[in-house]
Amino acid sequence: MSFIQSNSSANETFVRPATFFLSGLSNVPHAKYYYVFLSLVYVATVLGNSFIMCVIYMSRRLHTAKYIVVFHLAFSDLCGSSTVIPNVIDTFLFDHQEISYEACLANTFFTYHFMNLQSLTLLVMAYDRLVAICFPLQYHAIVTNAAMFSILGGMWIFSVTHFSVFVGLLNRLSFCKSNVIDSYFCDYSLINRLACNDNSVNIMMVKINFGLLICTPLILIFISYFCISLALFKIAHGVDRAKAIKTCTSHLMLVAIFFIPFLSNQIAILTTSVHLNTRLINSSLTQAIPPMLNPIIYTLKTDEVMQSVKELYKRKVNTTTERRMKWNSRNSKQKIQV
Repeated sequence: MSFIQSNSSANETFVRPATFFLSGLSNVPHAKYYYVFLSLVYVATVLGNSFIMCVIYMSRRLHTAKYIVVFHLAFSDLCGSSTVIPNVIDTFLFDHQEISYEACLANTFFTYHFMNLQSLTLLVMAYDRLVAICFPLQYHAIVTNAAMFSILGGMWIFSVTHFSVFVGLLNRLSFCKSNVIDSYFCDYSLINRLACNDNSVNIMMVKINFGLLICTPLILIFISYFCISLALFKIAHGVDRAKAIKTCTSHLMLVAIFFIPFLSNQIAILTTSVHLNTRLINSSLTQAIPPMLNPIIYTLKTDEVMQSVKELYKRKVNTTTERRMKWNSRNSKQKIQV
């Protein structure tokens, strides 16, 4: 194992490996089939999220604050999956398990950054539903397109700043033991464990990161839906109440498939002795499956999206028919002239 040294001051030297080695699944027969499965999930993720982004972009009726957030979630899902799964395929299907120190830090940054954006986007969607149901008369004045772009822009600034500091703290660690990371990506917590100097600040940041970016959004989503449930009880007509509940169903499903597997995996790791391979499979599925399911849920469970898909399809059919008729008419004229 080769190391590089960098002097941060006159009295302290940091030792860093030139490369890290990603171990992945160990002693699992036919493990490559699992990585092939992840590649198929990735293809479905790319197609599904690209589809819903195209529908939102092409349909003028979906150019609203609500669907700006849906577009952002699809974009975050697509980028998050593209950060992880292609690297997994290249690393383990093509035996490129060594990754340079700098590339590993970049992988850590983008993986956590897009996971954070997914979490915060679900929180913004809860805010949208809260205003729509609790303050319906003020909704269009409060949740404007400009306001939503500002919120999403603030999310990006916060996330980039936070994770630049978060990942940058790894540079204060010395790695003089091993360069093997028992994971399929550059997991921040596992890199911490390889350090041979004081890593207490990094451990504290991991706890702050989990509480601030996972627990806090989930708690705020619960609070928003508690307020929504109180507002729903005040709606006199059952039809209106059912319509309001239906608008929240898709979002609640997205929240469930993102947070429940992640929290379950974290609780299992903390409370039981989970085998390494089980942990890696659970973690990879937690990162891979929700981005694949999100566009399917929003397409099938949202009437506005389905209606827009039908309208775009009809428009496409009509355009194709008109072109065919013009082409046939042009050919007929040419035959008559001949």
